[in-house]
Amino acid sequence: MTKTTQTYRLTTAQAIIRYLANQYIEIDGVETRLCGGGFGIFGHGNVSCLGEALYNHREELPLYRGQNEQGMGFAAAAYAKQYLRQRFMLCTASAGPGTANLLTSAALAHANRLPMLLLCGDAFVTRLPDPVLQQLEHFGDPTFGVNDSFKAVSRYWDRITHPAQILQSLPNAIATMMDPADCGPAFIGLPQDVQGWTYDYPTSFFDKKVHRIRSVAPDEFDVADAVAILKTAKRPMIIAGGGVQYGRAVDELTAFAETHQIPVVETIAGRANMLATHPLNIGPLGVTGSNSANAIAEQADVIVAVGTRLQDFTTGSWTAFAADAKIITVNVGRHDAGKHMSTPVVGDAKRALPALASDLSPYVAPTDWVATAQDERAKWDAYVADNVSHGNRPNSYAQAIGVVNDLCDPRDRVVAAAGGLPAEVTANWRTLDIGTVDVEFGFSCMGYEIAGGWGARIAQAEREPDADTIVFVGDGSYMLMNSDIYSAILSDKKMIIVTLDNGGFAVINKLQNNTGNESFNNLIEDSPTITRPFAVDFHAHASAMGATAETVATPAELGEAFKRAKASDNTYVICMTVDAYEGWTKEGHTWWEVGTPHITESDKVRDAHIEWEAGRAPQRKGV
Repeated sequence: MTKTTQTYRLTTAQAIIRYLANQYIEIDGVETRLCGGGFGIFGHGNVSCLGEALYNHREELPLYRGQNEQGMGFAAAAYAKQYLRQRFMLCTASAGPGTANLLTSAALAHANRLPMLLLCGDAFVTRLPDPVLQQLEHFGDPTFGVNDSFKAVSRYWDRITHPAQILQSLPNAIATMMDPADCGPAFIGLPQDVQGWTYDYPTSFFDKKVHRIRSVAPDEFDVADAVAILKTAKRPMIIAGGGVQYGRAVDELTAFAETHQIPVVETIAGRANMLATHPLNIGPLGVTGSNSANAIAEQADVIVAVGTRLQDFTTGSWTAFAADAKIITVNVGRHDAGKHMSTPVVGDAKRALPALASDLSPYVAPTDWVATAQDERAKWDAYVADNVSHGNRPNSYAQAIGVVNDLCDPRDRVVAAAGGLPAEVTANWRTLDIGTVDVEFGFSCMGYEIAGGWGARIAQAEREPDADTIVFVGDGSYMLMNSDIYSAILSDKKMIIVTLDNGGFAVINKLQNNTGNESFNNLIEDSPTITRPFAVDFHAHASAMGATAETVATPAELGEAFKRAKASDNTYVICMTVDAYEGWTKEGHTWWEVGTPHITESDKVRDAHIEWEAGRAPQRKGV
């Protein structure tokens, strides 16, 4: 590096990392670095130039060594969730398969509206050595390559072909990641030669900059339209989504609900917006929801959807609500606010809810409606209490969830994803504190659990070191991606991992059976090409990576093991076998649209198709 009075001569890679090191954010009056560091696996596409730059800033931007690029991306997404999208991590991968491995992670971050900066190697701009190692050659378009695939899963995408371009690209990438409406992954492709090229950058480019998340006020006419509808409501209901937490509007949501006595139901992403014991918390909504929330959703005449993108699991593929129900959406994102002929209030929930409350006063929901909702919640609580109990019946996900729920601390963070566990955690977990549940179901991505737990723990250790990160993972997801147990050991970021083995992909086997099909290629025992059924020793496998591990036979033994895990300083893996067929949560489900065969030789499949299609009758046809 050389310096003149007004410029620094730096390589492109050096300038990128220096710029990131000088970006800050103010959180609750405290300034901290906007980028918490990163995750990296080096290869020829990023080691010599970007690696050199990261080494020189290793104190300001700690770089965690991943085992798999996809896992790095999952960890970065979980880190951003823990920080409520106020901070992000970078991920760097080499050109070719290293970068391609990040594609799934970027899709997850995009679906969940999470910030993540991807700094990935690319082919040489000069093309002098073409074709290079791991380059995909497209004969009709030499500019087209693996990195272009990220255009579909990024909110911001750029390829740097000259060092000066980062003067525009980096601020734009950060502006996108920090925008509450456009938030998502930013991808920057870095050709290997350009990374090392130099430029005289203005010194002012590297001045300390303090960011603040933009707050969007709602339009007064939108508020007036919504209030006019709400004043007519005889059976109002609030859907609280993940955006309530990202918008730091939990207090405003609670105050709005309490002031107007409106029952609240939660989405999967909004699962910890209210404590389980709050009298207006009627439970989780939708396909993986509760009888209580779904019962009042069917009757509600006005629905206020706050901070949710109204995914099909929330809406029961749009069968969960009365055909004439009016929907008001409060969302900072215009796209999410305008769904299904709703009345949109585009703005931050933190500002929109008080604005609605001010004009809505003195409206209060009818007491008999609130009493009906609370009675439904009491019945659901009784069902869950029985569902998680254990005795003379097969081991189940629900039992394991109940054991951990009873013994964990209020600020412990629960992480789950894909498979059967999102449904079981959503339905059976009783929230002990705000913002303590991370069920990844935006992209429903198997493999997120352990890697996401590692990323969550990195963030948690920075903020709440005395709390634990608890991961629920099935055997299918464990086999898909488990190497970040080793990452957690290497970085001394303790997790408690509850591994529940049901012999394969049991929840999809359940769907297969529910649609009239025979069990096929999901459970190990039903896979025709498997000639030697074999049970993995998850205990031994986790131990080989350095974790403390034990296998238990019953939920009661799980409880004792969990106490030992809480007392341990090491990542702790507890393994238990659960039944693949018995013990599923049978209540609380709405209809869900699944493609079924219209023509079949199987009577069972035909009957299931007819029954499934009958559930479509109440489906809203709005856009």
